Amino acid sequence: MPFSYRILSKLLDYPDAALLAALPELRERAKAGPAFGPEERPALEGFLDYLESMPLTELQAAYVATFDLAPEHALHLTHHLFGDDKNRGPALIDLSEFYKEFGLELASNELPDYLPLMLEFAAELTEDESRMFFNQWLKVLKQLADNLAEAKSPYAPLVRLIEHRGQLVQAAA
Repeated sequence: MPFSYRILSKLLDYPDAALLAALPELRERAKAGPAFGPEERPALEGFLDYLESMPLTELQAAYVATFDLAPEHALHLTHHLFGDDKNRGPALIDLSEFYKEFGLELASNELPDYLPLMLEFAAELTEDESRMFFNQWLKVLKQLADNLAEAKSPYAPLVRLIEHRGQLVQAAA
């Protein structure tokens, strides 16, 4: 299932023409592939319907309005913990160091707490490792999903999927 994290990463990243071109393949994987369970498929199919419902420029404008203009919807997860506080820097460094332990080197312009990047990282882990990784971020993911749901954002169900997978670690413990 780690491939599912790569799909979620693409869906939560800034929409572009490549994403729209890949929608038929993504829809097929969401329906029939092993990447997502039956309980996850409706959320994915609903989001894919949303992507198909608008031209690219409108999707991009909606993305910017959702994630760039509303701090409570930020995809940089440490922002929800620290805002612009000076303690955010050490948290970002710790996360970068964690990635390095697994062999992931970030480009200098990438912040390690960007959710699509975190999903790409999780795609390289085993399913148990990725669930444990997201388990550490459950409170933030819940808050982000709640904020997006309150705003009636089509992105809320995607964040809920990630939150749910992190919760599975707690249920198994």
